[in-house]
Amino acid sequence: MAAFPHVTIFFLVSYTLTHVFSVAGVLKRDYSRWPKPPCKMYRPVDPTSDCPNVTAPVCARDGRTYQNECFFCVAQWNFGREHIQFDKYGKCG
Repeated sequence: MAAFPHVTIFFLVSYTLTHVFSVAGVLKRDYSRWPKPPCKMYRPVDPTSDCPNVTAPVCARDGRTYQNECFFCVAQWNFGREHIQFDKYGKCG
């Protein structure tokens, strides 16, 4: 039972340090290594089908944030891949 307070303090200090370093920019994610959205998976078989109402933001290089991969892929099909290109997962800016 005596080890429990030490373990709790260790986790609290570790969490705090991780948060401080991530805010300071020391621990940044490298989004360039993430895979691009699998747009073939969202190709609609039925033109009346809609994208799911799920929030998982995708950022395009033009600075626009799409609600999820499906909305991003549909925009690419409608406006062309050269106009809408994947930047990262998450909100832009």
